[in-house]
Amino acid sequence: MKVGFVGLGVMGAPMALNILKGGHELTVYDKSPEAIARLVQAGAKQANTAREVGAASDIVVTMLPEPQHVEQVVLGLDGLAEGLRAGGIVIEMSTIDPSTSRRVGDALRQRGMELVDSPVGKTSEHAATGTLTLMVGGNKEAIDRATPVLNCMGTDTYYCGGPGTGHAMKMTNNLLATTIMIANTEALAIGAKNGLTLELMQEVMRTTMAWNQQLAVAMPKKAFLGDDSPGFAIRLACKDVRLACEAADQMGFEASVGRGAQATMERAMAQGLGDRDTAALMFLREKALGIEIRQQPAKT
Repeated sequence: MKVGFVGLGVMGAPMALNILKGGHELTVYDKSPEAIARLVQAGAKQANTAREVGAASDIVVTMLPEPQHVEQVVLGLDGLAEGLRAGGIVIEMSTIDPSTSRRVGDALRQRGMELVDSPVGKTSEHAATGTLTLMVGGNKEAIDRATPVLNCMGTDTYYCGGPGTGHAMKMTNNLLATTIMIANTEALAIGAKNGLTLELMQEVMRTTMAWNQQLAVAMPKKAFLGDDSPGFAIRLACKDVRLACEAADQMGFEASVGRGAQATMERAMAQGLGDRDTAALMFLREKALGIEIRQQPAKT
C-alpha cells in the first residue's frame, strides 16, 4: 500500500520503520530534517509538506504532540486534506481530545475521506518492536481498510466504537496512568522520609491494594535507577491530563485528582523539566525532602 507518515518523533519514527518493514511504500514528513533523513536512509521517500504526503498516499498516519498540530497538519494550508484523494484515510494516532478528533474527522468526511482514530499504548520500546496497544475508533469499513497498516505497529488492538472513541480511551487511560504515577512519587517520598526503604515499601505494597503497574514496571526502569532521560516527557503527560480535565469541565464535572496532577507537572515544567521523562517528578519529591529513593543492586 502507499502509506504516508507525518510526525517522526520518539514514537513516530519506530512506528514508521515498522510500516516499511511490513512491505509498504512509505512517504514521510516531519519538521526535523534529521528525522526525515533517518527514514529516507531506511527506504522511505521524502516529502516537503504534509500536502505532498497526502498526494503520494492512500493512507496517512499522523503522530503529533498537540490537538492544534493535528488540525493544522490535516486541515491547514498545505495540509493532508489538500493532497489526499477522495477515499483516502488518515489514521490519527496522537493523544488528542475526542472533540478535536471528531471535528477533524467530520471535515475529512465532507471531502470524501475518512479518519480512523488509533492512539497507542505502551512505550517507545514497544513502538520499535511493533507490539503497541492500539485503541481504535471510527467507521468499520475505514478501519478494515486501515488494518494492514495498523497491524505493522501493534499486536493488541481494541475496537472502542465510533469516531473519537479511540481518542477517548487513550485520554482516559493516560489520565489514570499519570495520576497513579504522581501519587506513587508522593507516597514513596513520605514513606522514605519516615525511614522506610524502597524495598520494604514495595514488598508490603505487593500484598495490598496499593500495588500498581507504575510501581511494578515503569518506575523500576527509570525513576528508581535515577534516570530521567527523555522517554515520556513531562510536558506531554501534562498535556494529556489537561485534555482530560478540560473534557471533564465540558461535562460539568470537576476532575480534582487530575487537576492536582496537572499542577504538579506544571511546577516541574516551570523548573525547566518539561522535556525530561516523568521520572523527574520523583526527583523533585526527593529534592524537596532531602532524600533519595533508589533500587539497590540485587544481592549475589
